[in-house]
Amino acid sequence: MDHPNKDLFDRLELFYDAVPRDGARAEEHGALVLFVRDGAGWPYYARPRIDATEPPSLADVAAVRERQRELGLPEAFEWVHETTPGLLAVARSAGLSVLEAPLMVLDPAALPDPGTLTDVPLWVLDTADPGFAADVATRRAVAAVGFSAAGTEPGEAGPAQRDAAVAELDEDAVDEERARVADGRRLSVLAGTPTEGALASGMAMRVGDVAEIAGVATLPAARRHGLGAAVTATLARELLAAGTDLVFLSAGSEDIARVYLRVGFRRVGTACIAEPAPVTP
Repeated sequence: MDHPNKDLFDRLELFYDAVPRDGARAEEHGALVLFVRDGAGWPYYARPRIDATEPPSLADVAAVRERQRELGLPEAFEWVHETTPGLLAVARSAGLSVLEAPLMVLDPAALPDPGTLTDVPLWVLDTADPGFAADVATRRAVAAVGFSAAGTEPGEAGPAQRDAAVAELDEDAVDEERARVADGRRLSVLAGTPTEGALASGMAMRVGDVAEIAGVATLPAARRHGLGAAVTATLARELLAAGTDLVFLSAGSEDIARVYLRVGFRRVGTACIAEPAPVTP
């Protein structure tokens, strides 16, 4: 790949390959690798192999999809377009629907103080806090409600819907989260008030000096108050303070990307997420 950001994209590929291996086994299918989670948890996806000498083929995609169906996994694929440009046409020819998400990297010099973005309190989840498990469950509930109404438009869903979405975590899930936070692989932030509780949430995954911010969500009833931007800025500041020198994220749409521009992120490429196209009558 002859690209001015080749070194950056190479670092991202190493990160993308490393994160799933923390809790999944890797199965190689031609130029693709399918990550299969060990135990319970959100399922992973397939990605281009970082050591592949040929681009993924239509046969590779078909083989992975057959294996995903066999295992009862979502038929999901992720890749960076600038690194594997040929996969976009291959995925579409296989009948997959592809989301082309703005891939954005933080300019630390442009990162604002979160306090200038909102007056709502923000806090970083702490494993020493007796309420750590409850905070993790709340973070997941906020994300579930927020992503069920995608975009940036305000809506009616708020604290009541969040509370209804809270699911008690089993001990293994809490222990896994605690271990990842303790050694710096995971970082989570909540924003909320004493009366309403958590209104926005976000997390980051870190491998060495590279980290991805993900899962930033705001309850629809609390949108347009700077909470998503403040959560993102808080995560970024914590990551930089921990020695991370490359912080990136993928925005779900151009509208959402504009929120991240306010926090000092700039677009460098396109992250592709492919899944079967919805069946229409």
